[in-house]
Amino acid sequence: MVIKTAQFIGSFPTIQQCPDTTLPEYAFIGRSNVGKSSLINLLTNRNELAKVSGTPGKTQSINYFKINDTWHLVDLPGYGYAKVSKKERERWEKMIRNYLLQREQLACIFVLIDARIAPQKIDLEFVQWLGEKGLPFAFIFTKTDDRKYKAANVEAFKKAILEHWEEMPPYFLTSAEKKRGREDVLAFVENANTALLEQ
Repeated sequence: MVIKTAQFIGSFPTIQQCPDTTLPEYAFIGRSNVGKSSLINLLTNRNELAKVSGTPGKTQSINYFKINDTWHLVDLPGYGYAKVSKKERERWEKMIRNYLLQREQLACIFVLIDARIAPQKIDLEFVQWLGEKGLPFAFIFTKTDDRKYKAANVEAFKKAILEHWEEMPPYFLTSAEKKRGREDVLAFVENANTALLEQ
């Protein structure tokens, strides 16, 4: 897939305020500070489309980007650690839950996993919840360029998933620094969009 246009549409605090559109949507979510903004910039080939921050919890609304005028990339707030109040975290969780469960245009959820660390309980619990709700998802392992990256972490995560699943969902290894994995993720989106058009 060639990215010809990538446009920021807006930030929306509730699902009711999200764009009224039928374009397929691909949501990106992960623990706070997993490298989501860097990945979005990599995929769209725009250095500053998504704001990169070293501060966890920077994304606080549902952020929409229109890609090639044919699909939406949706940046969701991170789950887990963020220096905000309990009340604010609960608001985020409700917003995320409502979006994932109610947005009919949602084609796939990309769950971002930090490849530098061992499997985290919060990631596994979130994925289990997605499975229980029957939501389509794929994994994107981030930061595979980092010196702390270990292939064993990815294998351990896959093993943990296969304890509860018959097969491993689609997954991709990426590095914003090395520009790794971009074509694989975009090919997945392109194939999914084609399949939706054929339905």
